[in-house]
Amino acid sequence: MTERNITLRQVRTNNLAGLDVDIPRNRLVVFVGVSGSGKSSLVFDTIAAEAGYQLNETYPPFTRNRLPKWTRPDVEQIQGLTPVVVIDQRRIGGNARSTVGTITDTWTYLRLLFSRLSQPHVGESNRFSFNDATGMCPACSGLGEVVVSAVGRFLDLDKSLADGAIRLPGFGNGGYWYSQYADIGSFNVDTPLRQWSQAEREALLYGGEAAAKLGRKPPKGYEGVVERFERIYLRTADDMSERKQETIRQFTRAETCPECAGERLNKAARTATLLGHTIGELSRLEITELAGFVRTVKSANVAPVVAALTARLDAMDQIGLGYLTLSRATSTLSGGESQRVKTVKHLGSSLTEMTYVVDEPTVGLHPTDVESVIQLLKRLRDSGNNVLVVEHDPDVMAQADQVIEIGPAAGAGGGQLIFQGTFARLREAGTPTGQALARRRPLKPTVRTGDGHLTVAGANRNNLRDVTVRIPTGVMTVLTGVAGSGKSSLADELIAQHQATVIDQKPVSTNRRSTPITYTGIAPAIRKLFAQRNGVSASLFSANSEGACPDCEGLGYIYTDLAFMDGQKAICETCNGRRFTAEVLAHTVNGLSIADVDELTIDEAVTRLPGKRIANALRQLAEVGLGYLRLGQSLNTLSGGECQRVKIAKELGQADQPTLYVMDEPTTGLHLNDIDTLLHVLDRLVERGHTVVVIEHNLDVIRRADWLIDLGPGPGRHGGTVLFEGLVGDYTNQPTPTSKALSSFRD
Repeated sequence: MTERNITLRQVRTNNLAGLDVDIPRNRLVVFVGVSGSGKSSLVFDTIAAEAGYQLNETYPPFTRNRLPKWTRPDVEQIQGLTPVVVIDQRRIGGNARSTVGTITDTWTYLRLLFSRLSQPHVGESNRFSFNDATGMCPACSGLGEVVVSAVGRFLDLDKSLADGAIRLPGFGNGGYWYSQYADIGSFNVDTPLRQWSQAEREALLYGGEAAAKLGRKPPKGYEGVVERFERIYLRTADDMSERKQETIRQFTRAETCPECAGERLNKAARTATLLGHTIGELSRLEITELAGFVRTVKSANVAPVVAALTARLDAMDQIGLGYLTLSRATSTLSGGESQRVKTVKHLGSSLTEMTYVVDEPTVGLHPTDVESVIQLLKRLRDSGNNVLVVEHDPDVMAQADQVIEIGPAAGAGGGQLIFQGTFARLREAGTPTGQALARRRPLKPTVRTGDGHLTVAGANRNNLRDVTVRIPTGVMTVLTGVAGSGKSSLADELIAQHQATVIDQKPVSTNRRSTPITYTGIAPAIRKLFAQRNGVSASLFSANSEGACPDCEGLGYIYTDLAFMDGQKAICETCNGRRFTAEVLAHTVNGLSIADVDELTIDEAVTRLPGKRIANALRQLAEVGLGYLRLGQSLNTLSGGECQRVKIAKELGQADQPTLYVMDEPTTGLHLNDIDTLLHVLDRLVERGHTVVVIEHNLDVIRRADWLIDLGPGPGRHGGTVLFEGLVGDYTNQPTPTSKALSSFRD
């Protein structure tokens, strides 16, 4: 008999407290709970991890070595698993060759059409591929851009050569190449370069004919600074050190390839046409327009290609991505856009009984766009699949076959099954989510008035249409509008035209040793506290120094690479995972060893660790809703939303001078209850004299704004205009997506 549930018994992954649950299959099941309650631990780290691990085990060793590695969860029993597809918010690779067209396979279909029908005939489809030597532009190797020297950054004209006028590494006084310019008798080494003639500066930079014109000609074989830099840094193919890469980032810039004008293809591929259009022209059409064009291709010989391509393009349009172009680099997509692009690839699949694990699919979506995502999830379910969704949006919960809530609190206070049933029952339950759904948040009773304004003038970035807006200072402004309307572009213009501190969702740190202790800067204070109480050196209490366990070097585990098998991470037998030597662990403060401190949550540490500076720094993290994090938790395990709140917490303890803060969807990953906490934190920043500008779709945040700027009316070329500037309460009865959403969201 086929098992109709995914059955889990005694799940202890992360903070899950011996959880038992039966999850119905072939249903849309939404998992809810406060941030840190254990939702992701159950869905991703248990169900997806075990399914992925077991599937990988069916492949031979050679193949397993090239598949994603899964860590098996701590669980006594799991039954009813099926192959898993994880659709997360991780942005689609930073590979410069990856575009919307390549990642969705639509470019492959388009290339095939051109290889069969274009005039003149060019050849097989790989001749229209910028990732293939037969199709790529030879000047830029198919990247569409070339790296050129940022010559304007090379020199400090207010300094002399002797004082370090050449900013490049190795070119300053005492540097390896300094004598090639200072000791040849052609230049005055003690005169600031601003006082040199134009000819002298050009001779220094470019050599060649410019140098030949000097009265004191440089020696034979002389290289200008630019030529030498490009030979050393840009014309070598060896593996570059991090220092060399940093020099290139600092002293070069990317320019559109002059050969292909950014189209990435060679001349033959660029000039071939299909029904009067080149493949480059079609790649720049919005997906909705491209779908219309492809339908005009009537040749029976390519009918299957036309059908497959239009089906894929239509699917992208249906989930709200019709404003994208195939030439759009995937590195420029938001997390929500990336997630929906990944989903498109599964819509036409004939596979059934798959388990789709989806992480907050409404992130980055305007309320009016959420329905398209709900229909997408239902399509996956109706094809005979299990659809498990981690989500905070009530509209998604309302459409679920079943809602499962994990909680009641975060961290050690969570990890329990506290509700399982329908959305209607959840609204009546006394759980954190049930209570939040029942609570109404009215419009802000008192709106703050700005003490000045910042003007963004004539913005034409991306789809913006000569936009000019005035943003009041000393208050909170929300930028909103449908996905792709131009909000992020306007925020980028604000940052470019005015000095701003950007608090985004990028990782706080990629260093596995970075923790809340190190990030907040209280690690030295904690080590000093232990040193003073015990009369020993503070360096003993650093896992990166002399107090570290010698066998695991302060990591707490030993990692063994097993080639084609999963690498083995084993608790260090010497320190039992506690990272320090026994001598160090014998020293305590208030009964806590330095390893015990790592295990404290931030909320616990605020009351248990003495020292005002320590408590104040930790309290900032607690106040942004991160009190459940352990002090020793690696920051590279945090979600995008958690990373952003860590950055906000750090700013709360700094920035005494009025500062402009720009935040990108800070409600990402937040439970309805946690949004109140976030709003309180934003209010604190404003009360301290700062200006806060937030890109946001959440209606609770919009209704608490002092000033609202709405862009649209649609995405891409259909947006880029300002629909409204003013008080939220005045934005009523307007035929715009945001006004309609606000009107339907009544008290």
